[in-house]
Amino acid sequence: MSFVDPEQVNVTTEQTRYILAIDLGTSGPKVALVSVQGQVLDCLVEKTPLELFPGGGAEQAPEDWWNAIARGVKKLLAKTRIPPEQIIAVSNTTQWSGTVAVDRQGKPLMNAIIWMDSRGAKYLKRITGGILNYDGYDLKKLFKWLRKTGGLPSQSGKDPVAHILFIKHELPQIYQNTYKFLEPKDYLNLKFTGKFAAGMDSIVLHWLTDNRDIQNLRYDQELIRMSTIDPDKLPPLKKSTDTLGRILPEIARELGLSEDTVVVMGTPDIQSATIGSGAVRDYEAHLYIGTSSWLTCHVPFKKTDILLNMASIPSALPNKYFVANEQECAGVCLTYLKDNLFARKDELNTNPKTRNVYEIFNQMAEKVPPGSNKVIFTPWLYGERTPVEDHTIRGGFHNLSLHTTRDHMIRAVFEGVALNSRWLLQSVEKFVKRPFPQITMIGGGAISDLWCQIHADILNRPIRQVKNPIETNVRGAAMLASLSLGLITVDQIAEQVPIANTWNPRPEHRALYDELFESFLEIYHQNRRIHARLNRQK
Repeated sequence: MSFVDPEQVNVTTEQTRYILAIDLGTSGPKVALVSVQGQVLDCLVEKTPLELFPGGGAEQAPEDWWNAIARGVKKLLAKTRIPPEQIIAVSNTTQWSGTVAVDRQGKPLMNAIIWMDSRGAKYLKRITGGILNYDGYDLKKLFKWLRKTGGLPSQSGKDPVAHILFIKHELPQIYQNTYKFLEPKDYLNLKFTGKFAAGMDSIVLHWLTDNRDIQNLRYDQELIRMSTIDPDKLPPLKKSTDTLGRILPEIARELGLSEDTVVVMGTPDIQSATIGSGAVRDYEAHLYIGTSSWLTCHVPFKKTDILLNMASIPSALPNKYFVANEQECAGVCLTYLKDNLFARKDELNTNPKTRNVYEIFNQMAEKVPPGSNKVIFTPWLYGERTPVEDHTIRGGFHNLSLHTTRDHMIRAVFEGVALNSRWLLQSVEKFVKRPFPQITMIGGGAISDLWCQIHADILNRPIRQVKNPIETNVRGAAMLASLSLGLITVDQIAEQVPIANTWNPRPEHRALYDELFESFLEIYHQNRRIHARLNRQK
């Protein structure tokens, strides 16, 4: 997916400097060359496998991550023919809330436990509980976590603190041999530089840092004692805008980069998206629709709402907080539709079409009037985090009839994800105490004009569709590197992000979507106890 003709860029090659930006998502890495002003020259995508296990396990092999990145970088450099000396920095952004256990040589001791993994939930409850409990938390501990970190270890067991406790209790030999537990982004930095470090933003979901002073984030010894994690196994902290060091000579040779290339600390994907969306000023909202989804903005305050499972936590941008939340399943719902229902390679489909299935989904959904004949899809295929934390809730199609077609079901998936986004919007606006006049939409879901219009209609907000929206994270990672190197300011970031289109709400559909949203919420409240019983871990 080339956005700038390399032949044209070569005309000014002596003046142009680039950042190698790497965005490691759940499905695999994107590798991109981005000018220091934020213009994406070219971007390539590689794939990595995901392993899911009974009981809530979700793992990926760090070696698969690195091999995919190396393949992508080599292809990218061969394609663009940019001289290595013009690539001045590497900036990594990755999936967040993952855990890589490494030894003193930086070698992974097992697969990485990623953000979807909930196997540590039962061990987390041991450290959060106590005599005076509120929703599984000892009240004294709850107050300490909220006051210092702004949040709480999730009872779902999907935070790194729970991953580490799972390893400690069920894989004690690996725990004993672990030198440091690293987030995926910090593991990639280790591969590039040989240095162990964690970003002050990437470490937040361990819930072990005092975040009250945005200019002086640090580990808190009391919180570490409460966690029962060995403090020596935690990496030293650095700011996301710090330069970690130069690339290792052997890595430079492997990838075809200059040994003078520096590696900046970088940031997890949610934070890089806040930068790459251009919504960098306080209260400017962006909605990300990828495998998962989030709706966030920067805010000038530290605050927590435990009922909504939402908090303002440290941003990658200096001296800023942002509103943290996540909805587990968004674009992955279309993948589920493709792989398990409509384009599955099995006895019922021996000659699957080779065309882009997602384009076909768009075409089929466009044939159906708004509302999908009141078929409602609930996208909770892997539980939910915000605005409710409920790891046992599950999704489904509701109100099917003999008149329901595949077209209705496909559009219902598009609309169901947007209805879920409206649920989150309601909560975020309550959190920041103001409505958003408009929302910037990014991620793979923003490629679809139809999905942008559906979101505008259902959210009742203008949707600003970022140009080349799937490159938002690599653009954000590169801009963070430029900021780190003093080549761009925060105020200049928004000016460099192009908007492809603005989609306005259509008033004629307001009443219909209000009715469907009310029913959507009712489906959750009426069925959550049933799902809790059906999906309770034994």
